Amino acid sequence: MASHLILPGFVDDAVDALTRKGVDPGPLLRRAGIAAVRDEPVTAEQYGALWRGATEALDDEFFGLGGHPMRAGSLELLCHAILHAGSLEQALRRALDFLRLVLDDPAGRLVVSDGLAQIVLTRAPMAHPAFAYRTYWLILHGVCCWLVGRRIPIRQVDFDCLAPPNREDYRDFFGAPVRFDQPRTRLLYAASHLDLAPIRSQAALRSFLRAAPANLLVRYSHDGGLALRIRTMLRNEPFGDWPRFETMARRLNMSPATLRRQLREEGQSFLSIKDELRNARAQALLREGALSVAEVAAETGYAETSAFYRAFVKWTGHSPGEFRET
Repeated sequence: MASHLILPGFVDDAVDALTRKGVDPGPLLRRAGIAAVRDEPVTAEQYGALWRGATEALDDEFFGLGGHPMRAGSLELLCHAILHAGSLEQALRRALDFLRLVLDDPAGRLVVSDGLAQIVLTRAPMAHPAFAYRTYWLILHGVCCWLVGRRIPIRQVDFDCLAPPNREDYRDFFGAPVRFDQPRTRLLYAASHLDLAPIRSQAALRSFLRAAPANLLVRYSHDGGLALRIRTMLRNEPFGDWPRFETMARRLNMSPATLRRQLREEGQSFLSIKDELRNARAQALLREGALSVAEVAAETGYAETSAFYRAFVKWTGHSPGEFRET
């Protein structure tokens, strides 16, 4: 993750949050490989290690910034809550409900109007620091981008608090206009994205969680990362002609070990990417209803219907027939 750098101001924010909770940040910084005096960016992996250390010290995945602690394991439960949603909109509403129950404050709601999806946070009696809101967006937006397997471009971010001094990095981080001292805190993007279909499987979730929370910091940049390149390549070939892992590595001009490592850093694996594409195609064909289950199996590259049946149950928790009836 060395290409995904976190500016030192965000490390300072985390350190301040720990200090306010009476936790000595020194040992956590050393474990994460971060200098006590910071004037250079750190990697997403280093920041993720600091975040994990803060979670262990506080039993709170939200740096002690919420109305209630976000106990260790909450992120995993959040992912399970949205994994089998029918659309990004349904997943987002579930995620907002989950975070409201866990944190109490901040609490968000989805407002759709004029072609925009607005995630609006309820104004607290005393405004949270910008770092609390930034962490909320990082969790919510990062998980949603992972779920649909693509970057969801942000249009605008508003904060109801004052801007941190000398912190242009807030404006840089979101890749969108950022305004402070606004009437409400909200994040906006095109409402058309709400129709996106989740593509992740249970196996992909396990891989994602092994790399969390560092992979939440890997924003879905315009090139979409290595996993998106592989998905694009596979989508252009029939399922039965998909290359082996070693062949894909050669196509990408890297060794198998390098490809495996880079995918792992993105919370992915070659098998999980193939499963996600097959899963998404199978669900679309079953919803259309024009093909039998055996024909869907053949369309998605399975020589035997029984093998497709087992894979589909693993992906969704339902048999193909049950899925078609829902």
